Formats: sequence, C-alpha cells, structure tokens
Amino acid sequence: MAASVQFKDPNREQQDFTGRAIGLFLLALLAVSLLVARMVNLQVADYEKYRTRSDQNRIQVQPIAPPRGLIFDRNGILLADNQPVFTLGLVAERINDLDALLGELRQLVDLNDADVETFKKRFARQRRPYEVVPLKVVLSETEMAALAVNRFQLPGVVVDAQLVRHYPLGALMSHAIGSVRRISEDDLKTLDAVSYSASQFVGKLGVERAYEKSLHGQVGYQQVETDARGRIRKVLNVQPPIAGQNLTLQLDVRLQEAATAALGERRGAVVAIDPRTGGILAMVSNPGYDANLFITGMSAKVYNALSASHDKPLFNRVTGGQYAPGSTFKPVVALAGLATGHTDWDRTIVDHGYFKLPGQSRKYRDWSWTQSNSGGQGVVNLTRAIYRSSNVYFYDLATRIGVDDLVHFAAQFGYGRNTSVDVVDALPGRLPDPVWKRGAKGEPWYPGDTVNIGIGQGDLLVTPLQLATVASVLANRGHWMRPRLLLSSDKPLLEWDPPPPMPDVAGVTAEDWERLIAAMEMVVHRGNLGYGQSGTAWAYIGQHIPYRMAGKSGTSQVVGIRQGETYNEKELSEFQRKHAWFIAFAPADAPQIALAVLVENGGGGSAVAAPVAREVVDAQLLQGIAAG
Repeated sequence: MAASVQFKDPNREQQDFTGRAIGLFLLALLAVSLLVARMVNLQVADYEKYRTRSDQNRIQVQPIAPPRGLIFDRNGILLADNQPVFTLGLVAERINDLDALLGELRQLVDLNDADVETFKKRFARQRRPYEVVPLKVVLSETEMAALAVNRFQLPGVVVDAQLVRHYPLGALMSHAIGSVRRISEDDLKTLDAVSYSASQFVGKLGVERAYEKSLHGQVGYQQVETDARGRIRKVLNVQPPIAGQNLTLQLDVRLQEAATAALGERRGAVVAIDPRTGGILAMVSNPGYDANLFITGMSAKVYNALSASHDKPLFNRVTGGQYAPGSTFKPVVALAGLATGHTDWDRTIVDHGYFKLPGQSRKYRDWSWTQSNSGGQGVVNLTRAIYRSSNVYFYDLATRIGVDDLVHFAAQFGYGRNTSVDVVDALPGRLPDPVWKRGAKGEPWYPGDTVNIGIGQGDLLVTPLQLATVASVLANRGHWMRPRLLLSSDKPLLEWDPPPPMPDVAGVTAEDWERLIAAMEMVVHRGNLGYGQSGTAWAYIGQHIPYRMAGKSGTSQVVGIRQGETYNEKELSEFQRKHAWFIAFAPADAPQIALAVLVENGGGGSAVAAPVAREVVDAQLLQGIAAG
C-alpha cells in the first residue's frame, strides 16, 4: 500500500503567522506602554520628587554665618573682633566609614580625644542634609597643606574659611566682657535652629551673653552647585547675612590696666563705677585667663592647669565671689541708726575693746583686741566710730536697731540682689534675716546674729560689684544709678527692656549724708593727731593726696577665732587669712568715680586694699587733671 503524502496548508500557516505576529505586537505594545507609563510617572507624577533628589546630589543650600558684632571700650579700643581662620569639617552624607576617616585625619591634623568626642556628639545629632559638622576650628598652614595633598583620599572632608571670635587684649578683659563658647547640646534645646544653623559659637558669659541677640546677627544662605566630591563648582544664588550690632561699653581699658597693675600678682577684684551715670569703668577679677583658648582650642594639660589652679583664674570674683563685707557695712548701719532714731551724731559710748549682750558672758571683740590688751577706742561718737572703725559702737548700734529694721534699710542699697542693668552673671549675695535663717539652716535668729551683722560679718555676703554699687549710692547721697556696662550701640538693641530705676534711699536727711561723708573722708585724710586719732587709712594712702577721697576699709574673716584666742596670720595658711576690702569715692564733694577693692586673703583692709584703690583713683582723676 502506498504511503500517504501530507501537503502544506498555506491558509493555516498564514493564520498561525498572523496570530503569532499579533501576539508579539501586542506584547511589544504592552512593553512599550509600560515603559511609556513609567516614563510618564517619572517625568510627570514623580517629577518634583526625583528632581529634588537630583538637586540634593548637585545643588545645595548652605547657611552663611553672620559676622558677630564688634565690642569697643568707651574710647574706641577694640575689645572683641572676628578673625578669619580655616576650619575642618565633615559632611555625613559623603562618608562611608567615619571611624576610618577620623583615623586618617589624625595622621594629618592634630586632634585630641576631647576634640573627637565633642565632634561625635555633634555629628550624631539631627541636622540638615549635607550640613558641615566642624571638627577643628583653627588649622595651621602645615595642616592645611597636608589636607590639600590628600584631599582626593578624603571624601566628605571640607576645609572652609570662617570668622571666629577673637579678644585682642586677652586676659585683661576676659572677666569684664565675658566670652563665647562652642554651642553645646543644651544650647541646641533653646537656640533657634534656623538662626544658628551656620554658627558654631554662642555668647556664654558677660556682655557676650547679655547681648547675644544683638551681637549674633542674621544668618544668610547660598545656593551652590557641587561635584560628586562635594566641592563647590558654581554659586547660583546668595542671600548675604546681616552682621551683628556693634557695642560700645562704659569700660575704660586704661583704667582696667591700672587696676590690674595695682592688684599685681594678688588674687582679688576691683570694680569702678561712674556714680553720675552708673557706668562700670573697670571690672577686674585677678588672675584672669585668655578666653581665646576656649575658641581656638587648648590641650588637656593647659585646661587642667587652669581649672585645677588654686588661684582660680576661670572664676569671676567680681560677679560670682560672695564674701562678708566686714566693716565696709558700717556706714550703712550708721545711716540705719540715724534714719530709725536709734543714734545721733552726739551720742557716745565707752568702747572698752569688747561688747557683751545683756545676761551673756560672751565677749564680741574690737579689731584692736589682743590677749594682753583689750584695746578699745575710749569715748566714741558716731563720727569717730566710722573713721576709727569701732566694732563695739556698731555692735551696740545694731542691737538697738534690731535685725528687721536693719535689714529693711540695708536692702535699699541693693544688698541681697543683682541691681545691675546688664551684668547677667552677677550673683545676688545674701542679706540674711530670721525667715532666711529658719529656711536655710533650720535655726532661729539669735541676738548674736544681729551683733555680727552690725560689723558686716555672720551670714551677710556681697559681691565686689554689689559693694562698688553701695559706694556709688553713698557717693550720690542716696541717689541710685543702676550699674551698667553698655554705653551705646550702632542700632537699636534686640534684648530685653532695661529694668526700672531703683528708688533713692529714704529716711536720711541731707545733713546726715554730708556728715557721714565727712566721717568717711576722715578715714583717708585725718592725720595722726595722737594715739587712736587718725583715720584707719591715713597712714597708707592719705598723705600727699591732691584730692579729697571718702573711704571705708573692711576685713572679712575666713576662719573663726575662738573666744580668748588671737588672730595670728603667721600660723594660718594663705587661704585661711582674712580678705581685705576698701570702698571709696572721689572727689568727695562731686564724685566722678566710686569703687570697691577686694584682696583675697590679703589681711588688713587699709594696709592692703586701700593702696590699690588710691592707684585706681589716681589713674582716673590725675590723668584728667593733667589733660585739662
């Protein structure tokens, strides 16, 4: 049987081909449709999203730090300016391994462990994309050259020129004007994130802190095009920053130098005020420190030396030191006695060298008491009690006045609070009373507490700034001018409104003011007319003085002396010795300067602190006389 033969079916083949072609076409059309749909989605629906991502890789908006306002003294001498430096920073988005990069940088740049630890804290916080986080503020020329040579191996590393705060006079003005410090984690909780987006420092102390808003300025921005390594290729748009306001202070560098020289190597403080305006002319805390070290950086060894020093150069004694005022409080007690009618200028007592409360055996001694001689001033009226500083008279007077009336009157001079306009760091001191003692110590107020406060001892504490303010109020015969540092600014200030004026001291007659000041003049000018007749400061500063100065010395105990024991300075360590005070103003009839001088552990006030006051007043008045 013959085999069957199959013939091609052209129609069937045509149908199969057509079907396959249509299928492939539809498949291709679907693929093209998907591609078109995706392109439409990318180019239209998600255009803004992906353009933004692209721009972040190519275009950045960078904040520009505003130049900080300058600070001048009253004569136009520059106290704080801005210095151009090259800084090292890192951009997180361009770094793959931070620790490895830091290890490489340590081979090129001098970085200590504290620098790196501080940087890592800043690096870990929330920040803007591509924000530069500073690692080292000031690069040396050698470090800059090393970074430039190795830049291609250091992705994310940025070297940029910036302005940083600089204090041309260094330690001389460090405590007077304060300083800026690097922005900390705590600062970030209160500072405006936008305003400080380009700033590394913020005012932390003194004038820099008080007028931070005005000094800081307004941040600017620039839109830049960068390459893959983050280097700027083109600046597309700039909104320049607005510089901070320039401030002129009441401070006088010449007087600051005189006060610093007068203190020499001794620990202490000098505050000088123009009583006519309240302007603070000098504000010295000795020793000082160079605030530039906290900006440009210092080694751990240098910082430890500063912080561990027994002389405490970082401590501002003017505003933060609280000491018993000693006998400088006596003029206020005298006025309180006159105002309340518990004494007058003719009333006398017999000063035997000690005072006893009724029914008690304890003796409160005069400063002249010794084991072999009870001392004593003899018959003492109020004038003599002031110029000879009779403790016994003021023990007696304080108990007559009573603690409530005495504290109420003393509060009019600013004891127990910061009365300044703009010295924001100043502590309030302490004006104790029975309510305070019960709350602070859980004890009642004893009659002996009133005795002690009568000579400025016990729980009464003041700062040198407060005591200079008291001297200013005395110089003005009870009229108040709040102490202030600011003299003027080139634009309206952004800070708070100034506090209201202080009310003048009430209850004192014009005659009593003049007689008190005459008695304070005798402290300086009454010569040796016989035993016990000269003023306590006459032998040290009162001779050959070409103007009339009113003053009062004071001595503040650091350690207590038991009944029957004598204060022996030679047996005490340096830091257990008494503090020396002197307050003064001059010329006495029309004062141009009032001041307080503290010499820590200096011993007697007249012998140690009064000569410092004389040098400062000479620098203020005699130069003016010569210039005229």
